[in-house]
Amino acid sequence: MVGFAKMGWRSSDNNKSSKTGDDINKMGILSFETAKIMSRLLCLYKSLSESEISNLKTEMKSGGVSYLNSKDEGFLLSLACAERLEDLDKATAAVARLGHKCSDFGLNRFDLVYTDLKLGIIDFGKLEYGSKDIEKRVFKMEKLINATSGLYAALENLAELEVSERKMKQWKERKASGQLQKVNLDMFNQKIEQQRKQVRQFREKSLWNQTFDKSVGHMARIVCIIYARICVVFGPYIPILPSLSLRNMRSSQPKEILKFQPENCLIEPIREQIISRSGPIPMTSKPTLVRFYSRKSIFFLCEDEGFGADKLAKNNRVFHAAGPLTVGGAGLALLYANVITLVEKYSNPSESVDLNSRENLYQMLPGNLKKTVRSKLSKNLKCMDEDESLAEGWRDALKQIMEWLAPMAHNTINWQLERNLEKTKFDIKPSVLLLQTLHYSDKEKTEAAIADILVGLSCICKCENRQWSES
Repeated sequence: MVGFAKMGWRSSDNNKSSKTGDDINKMGILSFETAKIMSRLLCLYKSLSESEISNLKTEMKSGGVSYLNSKDEGFLLSLACAERLEDLDKATAAVARLGHKCSDFGLNRFDLVYTDLKLGIIDFGKLEYGSKDIEKRVFKMEKLINATSGLYAALENLAELEVSERKMKQWKERKASGQLQKVNLDMFNQKIEQQRKQVRQFREKSLWNQTFDKSVGHMARIVCIIYARICVVFGPYIPILPSLSLRNMRSSQPKEILKFQPENCLIEPIREQIISRSGPIPMTSKPTLVRFYSRKSIFFLCEDEGFGADKLAKNNRVFHAAGPLTVGGAGLALLYANVITLVEKYSNPSESVDLNSRENLYQMLPGNLKKTVRSKLSKNLKCMDEDESLAEGWRDALKQIMEWLAPMAHNTINWQLERNLEKTKFDIKPSVLLLQTLHYSDKEKTEAAIADILVGLSCICKCENRQWSES
């Protein structure tokens, strides 16, 4: 992405002294980083719609989540709330860094605005979630993101064409007289000129041509709306969230809204682990996932922290809250998800399961699970020799288990992919939550289910005379 700064707009860089103040304040190369942050904010915004919250509550009652993670709705909602707040904190930290380039004081010190926001002392007025004003702003942000994404793709294509152009010119200069045919570059030059024109068009419509104040202003407003929406959606279930009834605390002095005190606090997730056990959690469990401090406990990301997978694993407290008895706490979530998806693939009758595929799947398992599978498999294969109808029973059992286990595995893989691709993606669809994955799943129950589907697959393959036998 850094290379883009050296191409496609050389003519505009030749006369920097002629730039106006507005031109200097344009986003330029930072438009791609801004589009990524803006996309993340719109993901959060859309994830808090009525339909998405309804889908979340339905999924919390699904077989996989309720059996492997928890039946306690309050606990699951506290996880969802904490993860959304953590995502918002990270996005807001990035917005605040961009805000340092703004001339507006409120945007320049947006970290302090966010502080007051979390204290509930900012008056939102008529700017409510889903209002016409906000929906228009969201639509405009989506157009800017799409145009910036188009600019990114156009610049990549232009970079490839310019490399080819340089090679062709070098080749033409080195050719010996009369030995090589004359090269006609007219068609290629026309193509590259069209690509440069497309780049200029995207630049005009994208964040590249927007000022920092305007772009950061869009994001700052959405941050406020998202936080207010989180309080409205999760407040009834998590009473420790700040009440928006405090928002008019300074309504009698609206101009004083930008006079902030640095010692005011932000939200800070608790440091201790929130899960000491997994599986169905008693209804007496208390939603103590997020703790609020009154003073001098600012929770904000450092400048070098971002959305990448490595940064996430290091800084994501919700991620690290999984206890040692959970799949995620043992560091096995992605491994088990891959095992489950392979079993799903191999359970298809049309799928060929050769010896190497079987051996690779078996070697993926940790030692304790290998032992469990061998023990169960030995008993069931002997029983099948006496009663072949057991294979049909295993086929039904495998289907039933995979109905609730496979979605958890797919969500786990998708959660990882979403975090790994966040450095370049401009996707605005709602992201998967950790509570929908195997991360918080009871390790013992998950391994028992995996052992069952592996044994079931072995029995079915033997019955169908596919290559699958006991180790």
